[in-house]
Amino acid sequence: MDSLELMRSGCWHNGFTNEIFEALIRAEELCFQYNSLSPRQRDSRHDIMRGLIGRIEEPFDIHSPFHCDFGTNITIGPNFVGNYNLTILDEAQVTIGSNVFIGPNVGIYTVIHALDHRQRNEGIMRSKPVTIGDNVWIGAGVTILPGVTIGERAVIGAGSVVTHDIPAGVLAFGNPCKVVRDISDSDTVSDIKE
Repeated sequence: MDSLELMRSGCWHNGFTNEIFEALIRAEELCFQYNSLSPRQRDSRHDIMRGLIGRIEEPFDIHSPFHCDFGTNITIGPNFVGNYNLTILDEAQVTIGSNVFIGPNVGIYTVIHALDHRQRNEGIMRSKPVTIGDNVWIGAGVTILPGVTIGERAVIGAGSVVTHDIPAGVLAFGNPCKVVRDISDSDTVSDIKE
């Protein structure tokens, strides 16, 4: 196994290798190019994003600035909106479903560093995947930690720290994030003005 495969495997490994470093620099350069372009240069921005992200489906809208560690470990379904300052540390797979809205200043993290300072200083780490289901809304300032799955149709309230799986069809918020209630038909907005 090469160092990138070890990283994605979830086992403890040395993350300070040349191969990992080069992959990080590649992604950082593409993020820099993306974030340097005017939002009016939509075609160029989309070309960069398609070259950065492992798989991304149209339509999508990712506001600048956007940051990721590798990009190649990210899969995004159609009708995605990532608001300002979305950061995805994708040492493991990050799977985002369709019709997902992510608010500003959200961080999605897959990497876990060794607790022992000597090992941490030597680059010992592991990673766990993150999965976000279809039709999920993640509010502003949310932190999603390694190994978490957020079920479809869930809503994560602003400022939450998601430390464990969240089931489908619920409203959850807090630090740590907890299920508050199911989302039901009574949550449907009925007084829409035209």
